[in-house]
Amino acid sequence: MSTTISRQKFLRYTASAGAAVLLSSLESWAVATPQKKLRVAVIGCGSVSNRYIPHLQTSPMIEIVSLCDIKYDRAVNQNNQYNVNARTYPDIDAMLRGVPFDMMITLTDMQVHGELNKKALMAGKHVWSEKPMANTYAEGKALFDLAKSKKLRIWGAPAVVNSPQFEFMSKTIQEGKLGRVSSAHGQYGHTGPNWSAFFYEKLGGSMPDLGVYNIATLTGLLGPARSVTAMLSIVNPERTVDDKGKIKVEAEDNAHILMMHDKNVISHVMCGFCYFDPHGHEATNQTLHSIQIYGDYGNMRLIGYDWETNGVMLDTSWTEPPKLVSTDKGGYVWQEGATRVGESVLKGTEPRINTEHALHVLEVIEAARKSQQTGMRIKLKSKFPWPIV
Repeated sequence: MSTTISRQKFLRYTASAGAAVLLSSLESWAVATPQKKLRVAVIGCGSVSNRYIPHLQTSPMIEIVSLCDIKYDRAVNQNNQYNVNARTYPDIDAMLRGVPFDMMITLTDMQVHGELNKKALMAGKHVWSEKPMANTYAEGKALFDLAKSKKLRIWGAPAVVNSPQFEFMSKTIQEGKLGRVSSAHGQYGHTGPNWSAFFYEKLGGSMPDLGVYNIATLTGLLGPARSVTAMLSIVNPERTVDDKGKIKVEAEDNAHILMMHDKNVISHVMCGFCYFDPHGHEATNQTLHSIQIYGDYGNMRLIGYDWETNGVMLDTSWTEPPKLVSTDKGGYVWQEGATRVGESVLKGTEPRINTEHALHVLEVIEAARKSQQTGMRIKLKSKFPWPIV
């Protein structure tokens, strides 16, 4: 009797084993947590909080107890606008000394995510962080290890794997309906946000703001990237933004990223702050496709952006036209990540969103920058449990 197992079975086994360990930690936390609601603190009360706060308020399992912003009036204004009835704070240290809470939701400028998330973990709080969860893979991995050592959890956006369209596309690939998959493409861009300088400052850029969605989707569908080759550029060297006026752009506003996956599958992501799109930044009711997957039996295209899904166009026939399928969003919205993982903490269940996947996406972004600097293909070391669905 053979004692060998296929690589696919091995990956499924190790993914299940890893999930079991994490699930056990959440179950233990849930058992030890008698309250009926998870108490959350939101740090960063800018534009993104206008989506997060109302969505958190839809959950009967979550209570927002703290709002924090270094521009203190923004925390006060959001507290009043959404009738949160929370305590408000001008900085994280004051918030951590204040009313007790269980999980911090980080919605600040991306450059400070890592240091804020570390402070929360050190104080014994779970963390949901908007993308990216840290500025480098090493910093993110250290946060992940810190959380494990303290029997806490940290997760990073985006939540694209939660959409019914992602699930449909993943199952279509896994079931072999596209044949042998060889290539994929993702795109996301607009002419750039004008409300804050951090998008254009060092460690900002179109990759951690926009490309992160497509990288998460394509690695989620095709498996971890093994190597990255990229070309990045700054098309507009100066910008005028609301908070600082005219600034010098330091981070890429135009990026093309090639990823090599297992079985010689190649995927490509293009993202930028210099792309005309009449749908604008919100891209509501987008009818064009943003993700394409090609196999030798068929292809499929995600209609709308992967964070604003509107269906999948599936083409598997030489004689019949492509079919629009999986048009039901199932309630999925891009801002649901914190709500869903917060509910999982209280229930003691494991969410589909996986921290090691977020860390892998972060390493892809870092590798793309290194590839641009060196002109070389960069090998990656991180992996995550796959397939996700």
